[in-house]
Amino acid sequence: MFSVIFPGQGSQIVGMGKELYDKFNIVKDLFKLADDTLNFSISKLILEGPKEELDLTANTQPAIYLISYSIFNLAKHEFNIDLNKAKYFAGHSLGEYSALSCAGYLDFSDTLRILRIRGDAMQNSVPKGQGGMVAVLGSTVDMIEKILKENKGNLKAQIANDNSEGQIVLSGETGDLENLIQILKDNSIKNIKLPVSAPFHCNLMNNATKIMSEELNKLNFKNGQNKLISNVTANEIKDLDELKNLLIKQIENRVRWRESVISMIENNVDHFIEIGPGKVLSGLVKRINRDVKIDTINSQSDIEGLKI
Repeated sequence: MFSVIFPGQGSQIVGMGKELYDKFNIVKDLFKLADDTLNFSISKLILEGPKEELDLTANTQPAIYLISYSIFNLAKHEFNIDLNKAKYFAGHSLGEYSALSCAGYLDFSDTLRILRIRGDAMQNSVPKGQGGMVAVLGSTVDMIEKILKENKGNLKAQIANDNSEGQIVLSGETGDLENLIQILKDNSIKNIKLPVSAPFHCNLMNNATKIMSEELNKLNFKNGQNKLISNVTANEIKDLDELKNLLIKQIENRVRWRESVISMIENNVDHFIEIGPGKVLSGLVKRINRDVKIDTINSQSDIEGLKI
């Protein structure tokens, strides 16, 4: 059995999707519809940059979704590959929206708009420079939780992403993260400060949660074709009410990607297909379990070589 997975922020590069855009009208049409929906040329930004603008969260989120959705529909309509035969769909943070849209829970234009709002809300939830994120390498969730618990009186930080074995990301206020970096060094734990402008997936995103709660409740969710795995619970989402509630909770809660992959494998998934720019999730899945099959799909040759 296979699962389809969709990447999140950090997978973007200027020029992503250009080969497919140049060759296939279905991709050109989706790019044009995205421009019309968002009232600015996100297609030009994706294809030509500048990188600094593409990397703005309010632009990155709809841009990565547009690429993932375009590849998914190209595979389906031009190459007759039915990815909706998958047992599960899942995505990393914003990738969860790509998953639910490709599975039919939310239409294309609504997903683009909500991701533009989500990106803007997350970017502006904390004044620039007052929050950040740190990647921790070679440690365990239990060890990091122990350190955070022991130091909770001195600093506030949260696990934002549990990505794979030995890769955890922390979020918090800038001063707290500086103190935490020193504590990690004292414990001989390798860490890297990430080049992000906001502390995603922690309580500092509270304003974004309020905005997304209002906006998500305006949308018309439908019953989709595939089962979704939630970032928040790492389990299958049961119904539309739970889906909406978990999307709201996702803003401030840990992305349980490692647990999500393990959950899918325990439910007989032995093949993961990553749809979208880059191959970040494929690398994470490989670190979680080396025995499963992994395909990364972001070019014509990738699509032509896919066997399901």
